Amino acid sequence: MEHITLLLAIVVVTALVFDFTNGFHDTANAMATTISTGAMKPKTAVAMSAVLNLVGAFLSVEVAKTISSGLVNEEGIQPEVIFAALVGAILWNLLTWLVGLPSSSSHALMGGLIGATIASVGISGVNGGVVVTKVLIPAIAAPLVAGLAAMLAARLTYKAGANIDEKTGRKGYRAGQITSAGLVSLAHGTNDAQKTMGIITLALVAAGALAPGSNPPVWVIVSAGVAIALGTYLGGWRIIRTMGKGLTDLQPQQGFAAQTSAAAVILASSNLGFSLSTTHSCSGAVMGAGLGRKGGVVRWSTATRMFVAWGLTLPAAGLVAAVSELVTRQGDWGVAAVVVFLIASCAAIWFISRRQVVDHTNVNDVDADGEPAGVVTTAMAAVTPPPTAAVAAASDDLKATIPAPAGETTATPAATV
Repeated sequence: MEHITLLLAIVVVTALVFDFTNGFHDTANAMATTISTGAMKPKTAVAMSAVLNLVGAFLSVEVAKTISSGLVNEEGIQPEVIFAALVGAILWNLLTWLVGLPSSSSHALMGGLIGATIASVGISGVNGGVVVTKVLIPAIAAPLVAGLAAMLAARLTYKAGANIDEKTGRKGYRAGQITSAGLVSLAHGTNDAQKTMGIITLALVAAGALAPGSNPPVWVIVSAGVAIALGTYLGGWRIIRTMGKGLTDLQPQQGFAAQTSAAAVILASSNLGFSLSTTHSCSGAVMGAGLGRKGGVVRWSTATRMFVAWGLTLPAAGLVAAVSELVTRQGDWGVAAVVVFLIASCAAIWFISRRQVVDHTNVNDVDADGEPAGVVTTAMAAVTPPPTAAVAAASDDLKATIPAPAGETTATPAATV
């Protein structure tokens, strides 16, 4: 019994750590476009988002019930399974944050839960119908619906404001963008904070502390809301840069259209109990809004990397969770080994991220090509050999042979210094 109590405490703490990573991983969903268009200062934006995430956590428990009593069969699920699922989800969140890719924290959690359950009791422990209807179908439909709605909204917005003074229009749309960003933050709290509530409730049921089918206790709702709000305030600046500058270049009109469309989709799904990915909805809305402006483009190289991350989320988190479950079932030493592995992995990812710091001071900085300066760009620069002295000399000689245009002089190397 003492072992179960200690393990349950570890599960609850790990769940709140996941909730914290969910907060800073998904801040971009609400605030990336607001920050990139200059509608709000970065720190002010994440502070507002944190408060509204906390408020949203208290508005509904429908998604929490989907996680705690719908995705997997409660019978036979032990706290070790929940712990292993959280390990897979946390590591996937941190890895995708490191490379600046907006992936779904929701799907990371679900993938971890499915993988750990299969490793523990077999495929029969997973409710396949719920996975298809409330996870997979919304995952495909959400970005398409939000993207189409945002594209149409952006076009209507530009058409409606065609005769409005540009300066006045921008000011008005920025105000609307702040309002819509608040709606997305509120929606994020009603959807994503509840996933942690559901996973803690499932752990309490598995340990016998709650009856099957119970709603999340008040302390679970409060702690989950506070954890996701703190993570949101920290700001996932790497992903904010990708969402705000990496996918497309947004004007205030497009930012308003994207966030309003995403908020509508997320709030509707929360009321229906769909465990929707806010990342999929917001990313789809950003791309749709990018295409909604005449001459607007989507940077498909960034979008392709993002789609690949989406496809890998469920299996990658599930695989890590399955291996973690196999280790934790060995007893106390297995649980301890997984805890040490999780802490060491998180620390390693953090130290790697310090090689190139992205924060509120440089979140809107981009490379000359318009792509966000992320880990991939830095790695490519690191492996590119510098020009040799001979190549540099030859380049200077070539420049010297090219006549300067009339009225201009060719500066010597000393003059350019």
